[in-house]
Amino acid sequence: MRKSKLRKQLDENFGLPKDEKFHIDLIGDYYKKKRKTGERVLSDRTCHDLDFDEFYMFADRTVSRVGQQYLYAKLRLLPNQIPDFSQQEKRISFLTDNPDKRLDMQVSLAQVSSHEAYHINSLFQDKLVERPSWFIGIRFLAIISLSLVALAPFFPQALIALLGVIVVNLIIHYWNKGNLYQYTSAIPQLLRLNKVAKDLYKHQVWAEGNRELSHALKTIDRLNSRMRFFQLEAKLESDSSAILWGMIEMLKLVFLLEPLLLFSSLKLIDKHSDQVKQVFAFVGEVDVMISIVSLRKDIKFCKPYFYEVKGQLRAQEVYHPLINNCIANDLLVNNKSVLLTGSNMSGKTSFIRTIGLNTVSAYTLNTCFANVFELPIMHIYSAIRINDDLMNDKSYYFEEVVTLKHLMDEGRKSSCLFLLDELYKGTNTVERIAAGKAVLCDLNQANNIVIVATHDLEMTEMLSEGYDLYHFCELVSNKGIDFDYRLKSGKLEKTNAIKILEVNDYPIEVIAEAKRMVRQLS
Repeated sequence: MRKSKLRKQLDENFGLPKDEKFHIDLIGDYYKKKRKTGERVLSDRTCHDLDFDEFYMFADRTVSRVGQQYLYAKLRLLPNQIPDFSQQEKRISFLTDNPDKRLDMQVSLAQVSSHEAYHINSLFQDKLVERPSWFIGIRFLAIISLSLVALAPFFPQALIALLGVIVVNLIIHYWNKGNLYQYTSAIPQLLRLNKVAKDLYKHQVWAEGNRELSHALKTIDRLNSRMRFFQLEAKLESDSSAILWGMIEMLKLVFLLEPLLLFSSLKLIDKHSDQVKQVFAFVGEVDVMISIVSLRKDIKFCKPYFYEVKGQLRAQEVYHPLINNCIANDLLVNNKSVLLTGSNMSGKTSFIRTIGLNTVSAYTLNTCFANVFELPIMHIYSAIRINDDLMNDKSYYFEEVVTLKHLMDEGRKSSCLFLLDELYKGTNTVERIAAGKAVLCDLNQANNIVIVATHDLEMTEMLSEGYDLYHFCELVSNKGIDFDYRLKSGKLEKTNAIKILEVNDYPIEVIAEAKRMVRQLS
């Protein structure tokens, strides 16, 4: 695409969500290999509970594949202490105030937007193919081939010997193809990445605070001469230059150029993997900051405030970023947890996810979908979607037991935000309420904050000492059901489950029996 056309397209799409297919497995590959045991991360379960992939696709406004991978990792690797966003915000202000320069940077980043760029991280995160123990034999055969070609004009018999060597070289050449195919995408993209990094580094806003990057850029530049071969390989595969490709292929076969250049390049990349990693992170960080500017253009947002003290959280006009025309709500947590009641579809679970996603976005992007969002640093754990595991012969209830036991263990180690929905649905009413009450009391200790939804109104009396009560409700009329999705303080006073059956034309005798049973059980 011509640069002017690309620039226009980037400008028109700025501030809008992407309309493209997301390869989440490839996007998440950098994160999976980067995370370390003991790091504060957003777990797979919590990602599933919060619809993390959908949130990521909404928040991602990056241009490069490197930026996509870096953003994914950034959203899942949570801080252990109050993050310092001062330098990030300074750079974001520069990008906001200088749209032409920001567009220049996006045009540069587009150079690593091809699918192949997803594999750059393999060069410093995966174990590279090592030289075979007999690699010296490859060098020896290459020297023999070169010598025989040089002698052929003077000694025609050398051609016969050369044919014998070529047969051996042919076997080695095609044996090496399996190794080569792993890197014919990644190595050319690394060269492009380095070029992009150099383009970005020319802007003073990125050079400040990244002085050591200059050394990494020069180091990868020194690898260029050997790695240019892979750029040619990739170009020939994408062009229709069949004759030229055949000639070069023959040269590579005769002189074993592929294994010689591949293993020498991999050795250099492995030796300088820290510099490769540094350049990758630099380009990813730049793209992510531009992405944040684009995201903020599209939404109503605030920057979070982080409390030093634990056990407090305040949100004003907080909303769910993935719900169109979402009703915003307020919440104040002050050394108590939150118990939500209300009927199905009234908004309880969506509100829990709203708090979870805003917490993640606060910690990682310094951006919240609210007018005010204030919180301390906490681990985030959830139990919203729990499924039975039939493959491992585990019932729904057993999965609940295991999940909540893990949460109780974590709640004793550090300050946590627990996001829960309907505890112990897999068992009978009496034991569900008894076990649920005991677990919620256990989780609501020290500096933890629990936000839990339940249909069991008995819980409101049992937990009123340690939990503030909130509810969602609906208006049921002969015309149907209306939800206002407004969070209200206090416990739910009136239930409408039977009335909803009436609105949906259940048989009169069924309604009468249900009402009779309610009176009897009450």
